[in-house]
Amino acid sequence: MLADYAVRVEDSRGRRYPEPPHPYRNDFQRDRDRIIHARAFRRLENKTQVFTGRVSDHFRNRLTHTLEVAQVSRTIAARLRLNGDLVEALALAHDIGHPPFGHAGEKALDEAMRVHGGFFDHNLHALRIVEDFELRYAAFRGLNLTFEVKEGIVKHSHDYSAARSPELGEYLLDQRPPIEAQLIDLTDEIAYNTADLDDGYEAGILNVRCMREGVPVFDRFYREAEGQYPNALEKLKLNEALRRIFDRLVSDLIGNTEARIAAAGVKTLEDVRQFPERLAAFSAEVDAERRAAKNFLYDSLYYSPELQPEKANAEVVIRELFGYWTRHPDDLPPSYQQKAREEDLARVICDYIAGMTDNFILDQYARFCRKD
Repeated sequence: MLADYAVRVEDSRGRRYPEPPHPYRNDFQRDRDRIIHARAFRRLENKTQVFTGRVSDHFRNRLTHTLEVAQVSRTIAARLRLNGDLVEALALAHDIGHPPFGHAGEKALDEAMRVHGGFFDHNLHALRIVEDFELRYAAFRGLNLTFEVKEGIVKHSHDYSAARSPELGEYLLDQRPPIEAQLIDLTDEIAYNTADLDDGYEAGILNVRCMREGVPVFDRFYREAEGQYPNALEKLKLNEALRRIFDRLVSDLIGNTEARIAAAGVKTLEDVRQFPERLAAFSAEVDAERRAAKNFLYDSLYYSPELQPEKANAEVVIRELFGYWTRHPDDLPPSYQQKAREEDLARVICDYIAGMTDNFILDQYARFCRKD
């Protein structure tokens, strides 16, 4: 019972390399499964979400975060009568292009590429992974995903300009993505805003007092939890507050998106694509709460003095390894040496580093940069 504006798998624009239909899985289900079985997906288990130098069995990593995004995305898709298979595939793929060391790694890799006239964008790197780097099939390189999944990987978080990104021209850059893709950036924020408050508390960087002072919606729900469970442990009251924030964000995204769709008079997928702005959105009130929580996390956690040494060390590792392989390309693995004879060396090094896990890049740094 999909909505009229949902993506229908039978209307898919298909795959770059045609394949016969599967007897009991549709094409979006097959894409979801190909992503789960990809090496890039497995590597998410050892890629940083927030913390690069702290070890805990309780902190989220890129993989557990991705599973949380997939869970909430499926829930919202069901309520909005969207294509849940497409939404799940996009949620599972949304972070596979991230390099090691989280945003600190992405920043360092982008800076290294800009020295060589390039840049690093994790969405575009994810596209390169699924189109080229994954080697699982004899018939083609990459995962041969459907157009709709690749379009969502590219466009889920922001729009690209055809003038500035002509290489992406096939992905309808003059049109909005389907609502299935529009959801992913918002569910990503729902997941990490609440999870990072939790992990920051577990790490001892954040405490209940500072969260109550800096995040008004947290204070409101924490007071509710105190009133309902006055004898509960502080951590359980914190859990209650975060759970209620999570539910508020999800419920508001569903209700406000439904209202925006109705007000826009959207009836078909083509209407969604031609609408001048994205239809999936929080209400103004809840979006202000979301921004307040996000600003608090940047000020009190991501850029906290406690995390700066970890971030600085991560940037040093990437910067020095990039420089080492620029000077010594013969120390790259043989397959990357071969690619460097056919492609730009800086891009080859960037691709190699971006695919690494946190542990592997530290091993490479110890192996190469200590001897240089």
